[in-house]
Amino acid sequence: MINLDFHGQVLEWVLETEARMLAVFRMSSQEVIREMSTTRLEGGRLPILTGNLRRSLLVSTAAMPPRASGDVRFESSQDYGLVIASAQLGDKIFAGFQAAYAHRQEYGFVGVDSMGRHYNVSGKHFVGSAALRWPQIVAEQAAKLQGAAMARGGGAGG
Repeated sequence: MINLDFHGQVLEWVLETEARMLAVFRMSSQEVIREMSTTRLEGGRLPILTGNLRRSLLVSTAAMPPRASGDVRFESSQDYGLVIASAQLGDKIFAGFQAAYAHRQEYGFVGVDSMGRHYNVSGKHFVGSAALRWPQIVAEQAAKLQGAAMARGGGAGG
C-alpha cells in the first residue's frame, strides 16, 4: 500500500512539473513576442510610423509566417495569445513580421531598392534583441511562477 501512495505522489509531482514547464514556456513566449512588438514610443525597439509593421506580426505553431510582397496594408493585429495558449511542450512558436520592409527595419539597409528609392536605415533589432533575451525571460517567468506557487503555499518544490 505504501508503494501506491509513493507512486501517486511521484505521479502528482510529475504532472505538476509538466504543468509548470508548460506555463513557463507559454509565459516566456508571450513575453518575447511582447518585447519584439513594443514600439519605440512605448520603450521598445519596434519603429512605428503608421502601425503597419506592428500589425503585420503573425504568430503560428505551424511555420514561419511568409513575408508579404509589395506595399501591403495590414488592417488589424492578430491576437497571438490564442496561438500561444494552444501551444504544447515540444511545439515551436514562430513569430514574424509580414510587412515587406520588416527585414530592412530589423537589420538596416543602405542602398537603392528595386524601385529606385535611396535608403540609409540603421537596424532596429527589435526581433533579435528580444530573441537574445530568451534565457533571461525564461528565468524571469519561472521565478514569477515559483513566487506565485509559494504565495499559495506550494513551497519551492511543490
